[in-house]
Amino acid sequence: MTQEERWMKRYKEVVSFIETNHRNPSKYVGSERELVNWTKQQRKLMNAGELKEPRLGMFKDLLELSEKYKRANQWKYSFMIGCIVLIVVQYS
Repeated sequence: MTQEERWMKRYKEVVSFIETNHRNPSKYVGSERELVNWTKQQRKLMNAGELKEPRLGMFKDLLELSEKYKRANQWKYSFMIGCIVLIVVQYS
């Protein structure tokens, strides 16, 4: 298997994971850690200017897809729920 074939295989695995699970791979789940590490390595190569076309364009598309399912700030939502509970209790 050539480097290009391995890169495409991993790229397709990451895209498939995000589209199937509607979230990004987690560094805390052992089976997903390889996908996280691959994505992180590709980002480092891109920032260093070492990722060349057509990989660069494909990876930028992957980053756009990844942004779509970026983790939400949990604190913001728990704070809002706490406020709503407080208001409901206060007016009950």
